[in-house]
Amino acid sequence: MKRSSEKAASELFAALYPRLAGWCRRLVDDDGTAHEIASEAFTRLWARWTSVDEPRGFLYVTAANLVRDHWRKLERERKAVRRATTEAAISPPTEQTDPSVRLLVQSLPERLRVPILLHYYADMPIREVSVLTGRKEGTVKADLHAARELLRAHLRRSLDHTL
Repeated sequence: MKRSSEKAASELFAALYPRLAGWCRRLVDDDGTAHEIASEAFTRLWARWTSVDEPRGFLYVTAANLVRDHWRKLERERKAVRRATTEAAISPPTEQTDPSVRLLVQSLPERLRVPILLHYYADMPIREVSVLTGRKEGTVKADLHAARELLRAHLRRSLDHTL
């Protein structure tokens, strides 16, 4: 039994790790951090191996949470640097002038951010996002629509400020 469980875990790792790490790479813009996040997601999966029904979904949701934690840490570091330098106090915060989609997605409320990350960044169909988030498909579609509208408005405002 133990041997077949190890083989299944090894096959899952070989099948999913490269894509999960690549997805994390697009979100955090750093190879090392992406691999750390993907590895940590697998470590957490192994700890719960016998109780997880949907390993792929567990990995992506766990990785999305770890990415969010990474973004929060970066934001805390940015704020500390801003406070420490007088130049940062004079210039406007970068969030207002950077129309980066990644930063805008990061700023979305969690109920909108998670479906965006899973559907658009992990290429999961709406049905799978629905199962993973425990929401009805119609709710996921509505959340994706609301998130796109917010992102569109933020991008429009960001672009208007740079012109």
